[in-house]
Amino acid sequence: MESVAGWSVRRKGLAITGWLALVIVAILSSALISGSEARSTDPGDAGRAQQIVRTENSGDSIRENVLFQSREADGPKFTESSQLRGAAADLVSKLRGANAGVRDIGSPLGDNGERWVSRDGRSGLVTFELGGPLEQQKANYLKVEGLLKEVQDSNPDLRIVQAGDRSLNAVVDEAIKDDFKKSEITSLPLTLIILLVVFGSLIAAGIPLLLSATAVIATFGLLQTVGQFVPVNSAASSIVLLIGMAVGIDYSLFYLRREREERLAGRDTRDALAITARTSGHAVVVSGLTVMVCVLGLLFSGLDVFKGLTAGTVIVVGLTVVGSVTVLPAVLAALGHRVDKARIPWLGRRRTVARESRTWSSVARTVVRRPALTGGIAALVLVVMALPMFGMHLQDPATTDSLPRSVPQVDAAVRMNDAFPGASNPARVAVATDNGTSADSPALRTAIDALHKEAAVPGSGIAEPITWVPVGDVAVVRVPLVGKGTDETSNASLEQLRDKLLPATLGKVEGIHYAVGGKTATPYDFANQLNSRSPLIFAFILALAFVLMVVAFRSWSISLVSILLNLLSIGAAYGVLTWVFQNGHLESLLGFTSYGGVVGWLPVFMFVVLFGLSMDYHIFILSRIKERWAGGATPRDAIVGGISSSAGVVTSAAVIMICVFTVFVSLTAIEYKMMGVGMAVAILIDATVVRGVLLPAAMALLGGRAWSSGSGKSGSHGRRAAPSAAAQTPEPVRHV
Repeated sequence: MESVAGWSVRRKGLAITGWLALVIVAILSSALISGSEARSTDPGDAGRAQQIVRTENSGDSIRENVLFQSREADGPKFTESSQLRGAAADLVSKLRGANAGVRDIGSPLGDNGERWVSRDGRSGLVTFELGGPLEQQKANYLKVEGLLKEVQDSNPDLRIVQAGDRSLNAVVDEAIKDDFKKSEITSLPLTLIILLVVFGSLIAAGIPLLLSATAVIATFGLLQTVGQFVPVNSAASSIVLLIGMAVGIDYSLFYLRREREERLAGRDTRDALAITARTSGHAVVVSGLTVMVCVLGLLFSGLDVFKGLTAGTVIVVGLTVVGSVTVLPAVLAALGHRVDKARIPWLGRRRTVARESRTWSSVARTVVRRPALTGGIAALVLVVMALPMFGMHLQDPATTDSLPRSVPQVDAAVRMNDAFPGASNPARVAVATDNGTSADSPALRTAIDALHKEAAVPGSGIAEPITWVPVGDVAVVRVPLVGKGTDETSNASLEQLRDKLLPATLGKVEGIHYAVGGKTATPYDFANQLNSRSPLIFAFILALAFVLMVVAFRSWSISLVSILLNLLSIGAAYGVLTWVFQNGHLESLLGFTSYGGVVGWLPVFMFVVLFGLSMDYHIFILSRIKERWAGGATPRDAIVGGISSSAGVVTSAAVIMICVFTVFVSLTAIEYKMMGVGMAVAILIDATVVRGVLLPAAMALLGGRAWSSGSGKSGSHGRRAAPSAAAQTPEPVRHV
């Protein structure tokens, strides 16, 4: 690291120009490869259903539903109200006569009309397919919306609401897009404000943002190329942005803080940067490798949705590490003491001097005097916080659970599912022939009629209206499932459909094969695959992180302690997540309604990301402690010095990440509220209880044995002369 930084310092112009050239090449790289982006495939049987339809290249079945009912609960029933029936007839007439690409209209006024009337007779349902070429479907949908509005305006005293494939997907996509846009717009100014408070200088605060921004921009350019081979969705891009900003700011803080310390000790810029590269630069590389190794564990899930996220995270962290050890020293060498210019009034004079923390120094001294007592109490607190984790119920929210009912389409879906269970999000059975001919046949129609009969049987798990349409040579059969969509009732209905009803009906038709997808099947299959492979993901991350720590610090005990402490902090965050969202605490404060579960993908995602990010702190602090110990300090003095000297950097980095993830709590979707609370709590615990109490307590209990390689020899460098002023001399100024 010292050699690389030395080259960058000697050739500042070349290093900075080379970095900018790399960013430009990354941005332009997508122009080198043409073609459509890779498409993700759902796991399990849902993925097979998706593939059956895709192979036809004839679009997809897109179905919309319109509910008709009186606004008053004790109002007239659909079967008894001429106004309700007339409104439904008006809509059907408009749909048939508007040339809006509509087909396969089902209504209470047509054949088998009883299928589109609720069991209590209060509600009626009109369903239809959006046909036409893909490029015209948006225009057709807008035309249908206009027709529906005409009917609504003509009947203001009736409830006429719409929910279906396109309307619900559109509102979910729009909510996700708005949420991430809101998080990005809010988090970036917060980050800048915190950096200004930390450094007290516009120039110094701008350096971390510039490094992070250029690394993220280059990553997005490379993701355009990677996206030709690996599916990358918009949510992955937004998370990559957050991770890129987090690690970029962390690594810059590590570098800037150490460089300031060395200049304060009287060293010139070149020598200060050489020492910084050897110490903080080494910590940055080890930390970056740890993050990348942890994220690679997601690939063991075999889920397409994680592939783009993994690729983006590895690229952005790798670029940030490269920038931190090359262009960052060059920029600091070019600026010299001018890095502290453009000071902020009231903050500049105090913040441009590197200081130890009296608060954390006092805490660390107290802990090392009584490590067993203080460490035991802290560990007990985290264990108690983690206890709710053992009752965690993994369940993805249905659309009606994810978004609030203030969204009109969500309210419509809730009311529709009350009257017609599963109508807004039915199971989709894709049926194809073995020889590639049309699936439409008398035998298939007879099998579908048998499904209609099953839907009339109480306890069958399915309901009306069952519909089907051809998509090319494939038939797509929609079977409403009893339940909210992703709850245990819906899952039981899905299992009954797959294991009993379909084999007894479609399974008797010769020469066909089928698979079941839809909004219940996809999260069900996703959760099954992720849960079955989660132990492999955890084992991979723990094993490689342990090996990487051993290589970095030449200490089995330090590596084991670091991993155990991370597991404890993540477990406590899991417990808080379960207590809040599954058990329904703090609903009014955080603005959500509990549905009795935790998003299925979140625990694995949190484990992977937090394990990587929290190792930043551990590696940086441990590097400081080891440096002092190698310089001749006693184990306890090395612990106190390492904790207090790293407090400013760790606290600043933690505050930034906590603020960023707290922004997610204000977003609309409950999934992102969960992620925000879980990540913010874990980082808060890691930066306070773990960093300030458990880590120094564990280190004090280990004493000099902490840096033993296990063979009786000391760490890789042994105890030697201190490599820098920071290890040789006390800090000249001590403030909080």
